[in-house]
Amino acid sequence: MKAIVIEQYGGSEQLVEKDLPKPEIQNQQVLIEMHATSINPIDWKVREGYMKDAMPFEFPLILGWDAAGVISEVGSKVTQFKKGDFVFSRPAMENGTYSEYVAVDEDLVALKPDHLSFEEAASVPLAGLTAWQCLVDFGQVKKGDKVLIHAGSGGVGSYAIQIAKSFGATVFSTASSKNEAFLKELGVDEFIDYKTTDFADVAKDVDLVVDTMGGEILEKSLDVVKKGGRLVSIAGEPNAEKAEANGITAESLWLNPNGKQLAELGELMEKGQVKPHIGHTFPLTEDGLREAHDLSATHHAKGKIVIKIK
Repeated sequence: MKAIVIEQYGGSEQLVEKDLPKPEIQNQQVLIEMHATSINPIDWKVREGYMKDAMPFEFPLILGWDAAGVISEVGSKVTQFKKGDFVFSRPAMENGTYSEYVAVDEDLVALKPDHLSFEEAASVPLAGLTAWQCLVDFGQVKKGDKVLIHAGSGGVGSYAIQIAKSFGATVFSTASSKNEAFLKELGVDEFIDYKTTDFADVAKDVDLVVDTMGGEILEKSLDVVKKGGRLVSIAGEPNAEKAEANGITAESLWLNPNGKQLAELGELMEKGQVKPHIGHTFPLTEDGLREAHDLSATHHAKGKIVIKIK
Protein backbone atom coordinates (compact mmCIF):
# COMPACT_ATOMS: atom_id res chain seq x y z
CA MET A 1 0.00 0.00 0.00
CA LYS A 2 1.06 3.60 -0.52
CA ALA A 3 1.93 5.53 2.62
CA ILE A 4 3.63 8.83 3.44
CA VAL A 5 6.16 8.29 6.23
CA ILE A 6 9.06 9.89 8.06
CA GLU A 7 12.30 7.96 8.59
CA GLN A 8 13.83 10.50 10.96
CA TYR A 9 12.75 13.62 12.83
CA GLY A 10 13.04 16.96 11.07
CA GLY A 11 11.31 19.40 8.73
CA SER A 12 8.47 18.71 6.32
CA GLU A 13 11.00 17.49 3.73
CA GLN A 14 11.21 14.30 5.83
CA LEU A 15 7.75 13.27 4.57
CA VAL A 16 8.38 10.69 1.84
CA GLU A 17 6.30 8.14 -0.05
CA LYS A 18 6.85 4.44 0.68
CA ASP A 19 5.29 1.18 -0.46
CA LEU A 20 4.50 -0.74 2.73
CA PRO A 21 2.68 -4.00 3.49
CA LYS A 22 -1.04 -3.74 4.18
CA PRO A 23 -1.63 -3.95 7.96
CA GLU A 24 -2.68 -7.32 9.40
CA ILE A 25 -5.64 -6.99 11.72
CA GLN A 26 -6.07 -8.63 15.11
CA ASN A 27 -9.27 -10.39 16.22
CA GLN A 28 -10.88 -7.24 17.67
CA GLN A 29 -9.83 -4.94 14.83
CA VAL A 30 -11.21 -3.80 11.48
CA LEU A 31 -9.20 -2.82 8.41
CA ILE A 32 -10.29 0.52 6.96
CA GLU A 33 -9.68 1.25 3.30
CA MET A 34 -8.90 4.92 3.67
CA HIS A 35 -10.72 7.61 1.70
CA ALA A 36 -9.50 10.64 3.67
CA THR A 37 -7.50 11.75 6.69
CA SER A 38 -6.71 15.16 8.15
CA ILE A 39 -3.88 17.17 9.69
CA ASN A 40 -3.58 18.13 13.36
CA PRO A 41 -0.82 20.13 15.06
CA ILE A 42 0.40 16.99 16.83
CA ASP A 43 1.35 15.60 13.40
CA TRP A 44 4.10 18.14 12.73
CA LYS A 45 5.06 18.31 16.41
CA VAL A 46 5.82 14.58 16.32
CA ARG A 47 7.62 15.00 12.97
CA GLU A 48 9.81 17.76 14.40
CA GLY A 49 10.74 15.54 17.35
CA TYR A 50 9.02 17.64 20.03
CA MET A 51 7.30 14.55 21.44
CA LYS A 52 10.13 12.00 21.15
CA ASP A 53 10.81 11.75 24.89
CA ALA A 54 7.16 11.39 25.88
CA MET A 55 6.17 9.29 22.87
CA PRO A 56 9.02 7.20 21.41
CA PHE A 57 8.19 5.88 17.94
CA GLU A 58 9.89 3.44 15.57
CA PHE A 59 10.78 4.39 11.98
CA PRO A 60 9.53 4.39 9.31
CA LEU A 61 6.64 6.18 11.03
CA ILE A 62 3.25 6.78 9.47
CA LEU A 63 1.78 9.95 11.01
CA GLY A 64 -1.88 10.95 11.12
CA TRP A 65 -4.67 10.18 13.60
CA ASP A 66 -7.92 10.72 11.70
CA ALA A 67 -9.51 8.03 9.56
CA ALA A 68 -12.52 7.92 7.26
CA GLY A 69 -13.20 5.13 4.83
CA VAL A 70 -14.79 1.73 4.17
CA ILE A 71 -14.25 -1.42 6.21
CA SER A 72 -12.54 -4.00 4.00
CA GLU A 73 -11.85 -6.70 6.62
CA VAL A 74 -13.20 -7.53 10.10
CA GLY A 75 -11.51 -9.54 12.85
CA SER A 76 -13.08 -12.72 14.16
CA LYS A 77 -14.22 -11.08 17.42
CA VAL A 78 -15.69 -7.93 15.88
CA THR A 79 -19.43 -7.67 16.55
CA GLN A 80 -20.46 -4.07 15.80
CA PHE A 81 -19.25 -3.62 12.22
CA LYS A 82 -19.19 -5.51 8.96
CA LYS A 83 -17.31 -5.39 5.70
CA GLY A 84 -18.54 -2.49 3.56
CA ASP A 85 -19.52 -0.18 6.45
CA PHE A 86 -18.69 3.51 5.98
CA VAL A 87 -16.87 4.55 9.16
CA PHE A 88 -14.68 7.16 10.82
CA SER A 89 -12.24 6.84 13.69
CA ARG A 90 -9.38 8.22 15.74
CA PRO A 91 -7.07 5.15 15.72
CA ALA A 92 -4.47 4.32 18.36
CA MET A 93 -1.27 6.39 18.21
CA GLU A 94 0.78 3.58 16.66
CA ASN A 95 -1.57 3.20 13.68
CA GLY A 96 -0.96 6.20 11.44
CA THR A 97 -3.43 7.27 8.76
CA TYR A 98 -1.31 8.80 5.95
CA SER A 99 -1.85 5.53 4.12
CA GLU A 100 -4.26 3.57 1.95
CA TYR A 101 -5.22 1.19 4.80
CA VAL A 102 -5.24 1.35 8.60
CA ALA A 103 -6.01 -1.27 11.26
CA VAL A 104 -8.25 0.05 14.06
CA ASP A 105 -9.66 -1.45 17.27
CA GLU A 106 -13.42 -1.92 17.00
CA ASP A 107 -14.15 0.25 20.06
CA LEU A 108 -12.48 3.27 18.43
CA VAL A 109 -14.72 3.18 15.34
CA ALA A 110 -18.11 4.80 14.63
CA LEU A 111 -20.41 4.71 11.60
CA LYS A 112 -19.98 7.76 9.39
CA PRO A 113 -23.00 10.10 9.42
CA ASP A 114 -24.80 9.52 6.11
CA HIS A 115 -24.83 13.14 4.99
CA LEU A 116 -21.10 13.71 5.52
CA SER A 117 -18.53 13.16 2.80
CA PHE A 118 -15.45 11.10 3.69
CA GLU A 119 -13.43 14.33 3.67
CA GLU A 120 -15.82 15.95 6.16
CA ALA A 121 -15.84 12.85 8.35
CA ALA A 122 -12.04 12.72 8.35
CA SER A 123 -11.91 16.24 9.76
CA VAL A 124 -13.81 15.24 12.90
CA PRO A 125 -12.21 12.54 15.09
CA LEU A 126 -9.16 14.03 16.81
CA ALA A 127 -10.30 17.66 16.89
CA GLY A 128 -13.96 16.85 17.57
CA LEU A 129 -13.22 14.35 20.34
CA THR A 130 -10.71 16.71 21.93
CA ALA A 131 -13.35 19.46 22.01
CA TRP A 132 -15.97 17.03 23.35
CA GLN A 133 -13.74 15.80 26.17
CA CYS A 134 -12.73 19.35 27.10
CA LEU A 135 -16.32 20.57 27.26
CA VAL A 136 -18.39 17.56 28.28
CA ASP A 137 -16.10 15.21 30.21
CA PHE A 138 -13.96 17.80 31.98
CA GLY A 139 -15.97 21.01 31.62
CA GLN A 140 -19.39 19.51 32.46
CA VAL A 141 -20.84 22.19 30.20
CA LYS A 142 -24.52 22.94 30.63
CA LYS A 143 -27.18 25.40 29.53
CA GLY A 144 -26.44 28.95 30.63
CA ASP A 145 -22.69 28.47 31.15
CA LYS A 146 -20.33 31.18 29.96
CA VAL A 147 -17.52 29.52 27.98
CA LEU A 148 -14.35 31.14 26.61
CA ILE A 149 -12.72 29.27 23.72
CA HIS A 150 -9.34 30.45 22.50
CA ALA A 151 -8.48 30.29 18.77
CA GLY A 152 -12.01 29.50 17.70
CA SER A 153 -11.19 29.35 13.99
CA GLY A 154 -8.89 26.35 14.40
CA GLY A 155 -9.84 22.67 14.28
CA VAL A 156 -10.50 22.09 17.99
CA GLY A 157 -11.84 25.61 18.52
CA SER A 158 -14.40 25.43 15.72
CA TYR A 159 -15.81 22.14 17.06
CA ALA A 160 -15.73 23.41 20.66
CA ILE A 161 -17.84 26.45 19.75
CA GLN A 162 -20.51 24.31 18.13
CA ILE A 163 -20.57 21.68 20.88
CA ALA A 164 -20.84 24.36 23.58
CA LYS A 165 -23.72 26.01 21.71
CA SER A 166 -25.50 22.65 21.34
CA PHE A 167 -25.56 22.45 25.15
CA GLY A 168 -27.00 25.97 25.43
CA ALA A 169 -23.85 27.79 26.57
CA THR A 170 -22.97 31.42 25.87
CA VAL A 171 -19.70 31.38 23.94
CA PHE A 172 -16.86 33.91 23.84
CA SER A 173 -14.04 33.20 21.40
CA THR A 174 -10.78 34.78 20.30
CA ALA A 175 -9.49 34.93 16.73
CA SER A 176 -8.23 37.48 14.22
CA SER A 177 -10.66 39.92 12.59
CA LYS A 178 -10.55 38.05 9.27
CA ASN A 179 -12.29 35.11 10.99
CA GLU A 180 -15.04 37.11 12.72
CA ALA A 181 -17.74 36.19 10.20
CA PHE A 182 -16.71 32.52 10.34
CA LEU A 183 -16.94 32.40 14.15
CA LYS A 184 -20.31 34.14 14.18
CA GLU A 185 -21.52 31.59 11.64
CA LEU A 186 -20.44 28.88 14.09
CA GLY A 187 -22.59 30.52 16.77
CA VAL A 188 -20.17 32.65 18.80
CA ASP A 189 -22.03 35.16 20.99
CA GLU A 190 -19.06 37.43 21.71
CA PHE A 191 -16.21 37.63 19.18
CA ILE A 192 -12.87 38.91 20.53
CA ASP A 193 -10.22 40.17 18.10
CA TYR A 194 -7.06 39.13 19.91
CA LYS A 195 -4.97 41.68 17.99
CA THR A 196 -6.93 44.69 19.20
CA THR A 197 -8.75 43.54 22.35
CA ASP A 198 -7.61 42.02 25.64
CA PHE A 199 -9.87 39.02 26.19
CA ALA A 200 -9.72 39.62 29.94
CA ASP A 201 -11.58 42.90 29.42
CA VAL A 202 -14.47 41.13 27.69
CA ALA A 203 -14.74 37.61 29.14
CA LYS A 204 -15.16 37.92 32.92
CA ASP A 205 -16.34 35.40 35.50
CA VAL A 206 -16.67 32.61 32.96
CA ASP A 207 -17.64 29.07 33.94
CA LEU A 208 -15.17 27.36 31.63
CA VAL A 209 -12.10 28.22 29.54
CA VAL A 210 -10.90 25.95 26.73
CA ASP A 211 -7.29 26.91 26.04
CA THR A 212 -5.65 25.82 22.79
CA MET A 213 -2.71 28.23 22.89
CA GLY A 214 -0.73 27.73 26.11
CA GLY A 215 1.93 30.11 27.42
CA GLU A 216 0.92 33.61 28.44
CA ILE A 217 -2.66 33.14 27.25
CA LEU A 218 -3.08 30.06 29.44
CA GLU A 219 -1.64 31.88 32.47
CA LYS A 220 -3.85 34.93 31.96
CA SER A 221 -6.95 32.79 31.38
CA LEU A 222 -6.83 31.58 34.98
CA ASP A 223 -7.88 35.10 36.03
CA VAL A 224 -11.12 35.18 34.03
CA VAL A 225 -12.66 32.00 35.48
CA LYS A 226 -15.12 32.53 38.31
CA LYS A 227 -14.63 30.79 41.64
CA GLY A 228 -15.76 27.20 41.31
CA GLY A 229 -15.24 27.31 37.54
CA ARG A 230 -12.97 25.24 35.32
CA LEU A 231 -10.11 25.68 32.87
CA VAL A 232 -8.77 23.02 30.53
CA SER A 233 -5.73 23.34 28.26
CA ILE A 234 -4.58 21.18 25.37
CA ALA A 235 -1.44 23.29 24.92
CA GLY A 236 0.19 23.49 28.34
CA GLU A 237 0.08 22.67 32.03
CA PRO A 238 -1.99 25.17 34.06
CA ASN A 239 -0.40 26.81 37.10
CA ALA A 240 -1.76 24.58 39.89
CA GLU A 241 -0.95 27.00 42.72
CA LYS A 242 -2.66 29.90 40.97
CA ALA A 243 -5.69 27.75 40.13
CA GLU A 244 -6.02 26.66 43.75
CA ALA A 245 -5.63 30.25 44.99
CA ASN A 246 -8.38 31.36 42.57
CA GLY A 247 -10.67 28.52 43.67
CA ILE A 248 -10.91 26.88 40.25
CA THR A 249 -10.27 23.44 38.77
CA ALA A 250 -7.60 23.49 36.06
CA GLU A 251 -6.10 20.60 34.13
CA SER A 252 -4.33 19.79 30.89
CA LEU A 253 -6.09 17.26 28.66
CA TRP A 254 -4.71 14.53 26.45
CA LEU A 255 -7.26 12.98 24.11
CA ASN A 256 -8.58 9.51 24.92
CA PRO A 257 -9.81 7.87 21.67
CA ASN A 258 -13.42 6.74 22.06
CA GLY A 259 -15.73 5.31 19.42
CA LYS A 260 -18.86 5.76 21.56
CA GLN A 261 -18.22 9.50 21.98
CA LEU A 262 -17.48 9.77 18.25
CA ALA A 263 -20.91 8.24 17.60
CA GLU A 264 -22.46 10.86 19.94
CA LEU A 265 -20.71 13.58 17.96
CA GLY A 266 -22.10 11.95 14.83
CA GLU A 267 -25.61 12.32 16.28
CA LEU A 268 -25.06 16.06 16.79
CA MET A 269 -23.91 16.28 13.18
CA GLU A 270 -26.97 14.36 11.98
CA LYS A 271 -29.11 16.96 13.79
CA GLY A 272 -27.18 19.79 12.15
CA GLN A 273 -25.93 21.13 15.49
CA VAL A 274 -22.28 20.48 14.60
CA LYS A 275 -20.86 20.87 11.10
CA PRO A 276 -17.36 20.12 9.86
CA HIS A 277 -15.56 23.06 8.25
CA ILE A 278 -12.81 22.17 5.78
CA GLY A 279 -10.48 25.02 4.98
CA HIS A 280 -7.92 23.25 2.79
CA THR A 281 -7.57 19.94 0.94
CA PHE A 282 -4.37 18.26 -0.28
CA PRO A 283 -3.63 14.90 -1.97
CA LEU A 284 -1.85 11.91 -0.39
CA THR A 285 1.53 12.72 -1.96
CA GLU A 286 4.89 13.86 -0.64
CA ASP A 287 4.26 17.41 -1.83
CA GLY A 288 0.66 17.40 -0.58
CA LEU A 289 1.62 16.35 2.95
CA ARG A 290 4.55 18.75 3.07
CA GLU A 291 2.33 21.68 2.10
CA ALA A 292 -0.32 20.60 4.60
CA HIS A 293 2.20 20.35 7.45
CA ASP A 294 3.73 23.73 6.62
CA LEU A 295 0.28 25.33 6.57
CA SER A 296 -0.72 23.77 9.90
CA ALA A 297 2.50 24.98 11.51
CA THR A 298 1.61 28.61 10.72
CA HIS A 299 -1.36 28.36 13.15
CA HIS A 300 -3.36 30.36 10.59
CA ALA A 301 -5.33 27.62 8.86
CA LYS A 302 -9.09 28.24 8.93
CA GLY A 303 -11.09 25.13 9.73
CA LYS A 304 -9.56 21.72 9.10
CA ILE A 305 -6.82 20.64 6.69
CA VAL A 306 -7.89 17.44 4.94
CA ILE A 307 -5.93 14.87 2.94
CA LYS A 308 -7.96 13.22 0.15
CA ILE A 309 -6.88 9.63 -0.48
CA LYS A 310 -9.63 8.30 -2.80
